[in-house]
Amino acid sequence: MKTLISIIGSTGIGKTKLAIEIAKHFDTEIISSDSRQFFKEMKIGTAMPTLEELAAVKHHFVGNLSVTDYYSIGQYETDALRKIEEIFAEKSTVVLVGGSMMYEKAVAEGLNDLPTANAENQQKLEKIWKEEGLEKLQEILKSLDEEYYNIVHKENPRRLLRAIDVIWQTGKKFSELTAIPTEKRNFKLHRIGIRAPREIMYERINQRVDKMLENGLLEEVKTLVQYKDLVPLQTVGYTEIFKYLDGTWDFDFAVEEIKKNSRRYAKRQETWNRKVENVTWLDYNYSEEDLGVILSQI
Repeated sequence: MKTLISIIGSTGIGKTKLAIEIAKHFDTEIISSDSRQFFKEMKIGTAMPTLEELAAVKHHFVGNLSVTDYYSIGQYETDALRKIEEIFAEKSTVVLVGGSMMYEKAVAEGLNDLPTANAENQQKLEKIWKEEGLEKLQEILKSLDEEYYNIVHKENPRRLLRAIDVIWQTGKKFSELTAIPTEKRNFKLHRIGIRAPREIMYERINQRVDKMLENGLLEEVKTLVQYKDLVPLQTVGYTEIFKYLDGTWDFDFAVEEIKKNSRRYAKRQETWNRKVENVTWLDYNYSEEDLGVILSQI
């Protein structure tokens, strides 16, 4: 049976580096499950793998779309599984890596059979969003399903709209529906997680944001102002700079908000990952020997 190795962990913890090491070890390729790195215009703010990293191991679903493209999680699941099967034709192992937890789950375990969007619900929610703001959608979701509210990307209106719509249609919590077992995959799944003490994680996130700014994050965001209302750009690192560019915030405050919101996102990832089963955990400062022991068991 073929094997999918999925690398999980909070943002900035070192997943890309680990994925490349493992892919080299098994002479295989990498599938990205980072939904922000799909978009070619968002290289810096998403910490997309560098040209050197992309050259070291073949990556899929990195910079393959434009921010103007519509791409659902269902489409991603289908496309990613097709690509994995193609790689399995020649390799016995594939590496999956990314920080978008639902996208990782879609490939590793499968999505649940959720209802399609209800037009009436969507219109009602769009109206609430435009007239009362994102905070109102967050408030509605928290009242309906606090468990999912605690892990969802709260700044992404589409995630909020989708969850509320499904809850309204089914009368069941989104977290309950997505926890229902799905059809079994035809590959073995090994999850390897990276973890670090909270203070180390936060320090790495702060340093990562500083590095993004050195690499030209402000200039990248300036090129995307005309697209700022599109869903891919409703995300940390971009929404804050847009507020600086439109005069709402000063630059230093916007940078601190990026760091704060990145730390919040990392906490949500931690909350999600604590509930994921059958994970082999590595410390962030793992040695070659530590990794070798884990890989020898796969």
